[in-house]
Amino acid sequence: MVITGAGIVCPLGNDVETVWRRLVAGESGITRITRFDPSRFGSQIAGEVKDFDPADYIDRRAARRMDAYSHYAVAAARQAVDDAGLDVAAEAVDIGAVVASGGGGLRTFEVQQRALFERGPQAVSPFFATMMIPNMGAANVSLHIGTKGPLQAVSTACAAGASGIGEAFEIIRRGAAVAMLAGGAEAPVNETGLAAFGAMRALSTCNDAPEEASRPFDAGRDGFVLAEGAAILVLEEFEHARARGARILAEVTGYGMSSEAFHVALPDESGKSQARAMLAALREADLTPDDVDYVNAHGTATPAGDVAETRALKIVFGARAAAVPVSSTKSMTGHPLGAAGAMEALFCVRAITDGVVPPTTNLTDPDPECDLDFVPDVARSLPVGVAMSNSFGFGGHDVSLVFRRFDDQGAV
Repeated sequence: MVITGAGIVCPLGNDVETVWRRLVAGESGITRITRFDPSRFGSQIAGEVKDFDPADYIDRRAARRMDAYSHYAVAAARQAVDDAGLDVAAEAVDIGAVVASGGGGLRTFEVQQRALFERGPQAVSPFFATMMIPNMGAANVSLHIGTKGPLQAVSTACAAGASGIGEAFEIIRRGAAVAMLAGGAEAPVNETGLAAFGAMRALSTCNDAPEEASRPFDAGRDGFVLAEGAAILVLEEFEHARARGARILAEVTGYGMSSEAFHVALPDESGKSQARAMLAALREADLTPDDVDYVNAHGTATPAGDVAETRALKIVFGARAAAVPVSSTKSMTGHPLGAAGAMEALFCVRAITDGVVPPTTNLTDPDPECDLDFVPDVARSLPVGVAMSNSFGFGGHDVSLVFRRFDDQGAV
């Protein structure tokens, strides 16, 4: 299974090259919230998508009937299809989409609930349902890109974007499609989203220094930074990609899942559940932990989560754990919930193609319990043959994906 295209909209930019350049430079997309006055909230910062006009990708009338998370999904999908040079119209029934989301149209939900309570049922938009429900990111990608093959939406909280790629992988592998648009989209930066995660005390309140607020694996971390955006990859059956002369970016070789059965929000503190997902992905890829050159961590900067993931990495890699470069790009993007796993999968692909591992920024005082090589502050040039991406969601959803370098002679 190969990857032939990629697209992204996120706090660092609205195209792959801009985002990757800024990520490798260690730049942050986190700022004080501008979309509304956040002064009454404990956390007043976020990774907002900036300078984005949905009309660049979608007819204006249609865009008015879509939530922002669908805007982001369609934009990333259009970029990915163009990047892949994929003629969707020619093979529409054999090309599908899986677009994941943790929350769906949360911005629409907030606006329409306000209209309901302030002005009554007659004020609610007839498009409320079709803007809000979490399958509409996938539906709108299909509608606007023209795919007519398998169509699916996945909602596994913060693991959703990775789940979307994994499920697309499985769909192609069983022969139900020759290509899939796969990833995740989220738009939770609104008062409802900020209040919900703030009430859990899950968010950073480092409001005076937004760029320094997301501090994965650092002793001073105080929670994640809410963010938004979308990322989509084009996954393609290898023979189909070769027949049309597609440029191949990397292979998807493993998809592993586990469930923690531990807590609705806290991670399995032992790391054993998360380790099972990683090992399952490696087994499916027919690889061992010794083959992995880089791990993009879930690394949200929550006190419990980062320690649990460190323990999981030690279980998987054993004596070699301290020698494996691991970074959390959420230090720069913030945490875009159901879109995170898709963005980080894309970053793994670029680490493979470019031979550069992005840094974990703001790691100035490492937590003694987080004592691995987290690539602090500066990107590292490194040949990456195999990369792993971890995504862990509320409710105990653990997902790992494995990607592998590809050359003209085949997989390395």
